[in-house]
Amino acid sequence: MDDYFHQFLFGIYPYICLVVLLLGSLIRFDREQYTWKSDSSQLLRHGQLRLGSNLFHWGVIVVVLGHFIGFLAPHWLVAPILSASAHQLAAMVAGGVSGAVAIVGLTILIHRRLVDTRIRRNSRRWDIAIVLMLWVQLALGLGTVALSMRHMDGVLFEQLTDYVKGIVTFRPGVAGLLVGVPLTYQLHIALGFTIFLVSPFTRMVHIWSGIASLAYLIRPYQLVRKR
Repeated sequence: MDDYFHQFLFGIYPYICLVVLLLGSLIRFDREQYTWKSDSSQLLRHGQLRLGSNLFHWGVIVVVLGHFIGFLAPHWLVAPILSASAHQLAAMVAGGVSGAVAIVGLTILIHRRLVDTRIRRNSRRWDIAIVLMLWVQLALGLGTVALSMRHMDGVLFEQLTDYVKGIVTFRPGVAGLLVGVPLTYQLHIALGFTIFLVSPFTRMVHIWSGIASLAYLIRPYQLVRKR
């Protein structure tokens, strides 16, 4: 039973979460575009919002980009530049610093949302749930940094990168790569996919707009002609 649950949680569940993320986001954008927003509470209380939001968003952007680059970069591209241990050390430093910045900012935002009566009353249950899930995810991520200090040979890091690449490339039996991996890593991975799962039904859906805004960097100039 434990083996079946492990195979489901790390071999099947990730694909369920990714399918729900993509299809759920498309359906919500098609049917409920007026709910496609972050529901800012700036009008209710401006205090702490700028500091907390900037720390969280800049920190989490670096964390997410670091995960994509660190775990999905091909071995043949990284190996000539960094050894496995050096690659792990770079990931630990970048992830640790940016994760700490993000969790400080998110702590400020959670305190603001829960302590201020008006903001709390205007918050949906999922507004509070998703920020708490993100806080736990960041805490688990920082916990993995501490654990990684015990395995500086890079073997465990390579094992985790092989798992992530296996999910992306639909490699069969990929869940077996996480057998024996410390629980903190497993919880971090499972909660990460769960956040993907619930994102289309929460305010987290607005991250797609943030990604789409990058198109402004490469769009052609607008021509304005006077009459």
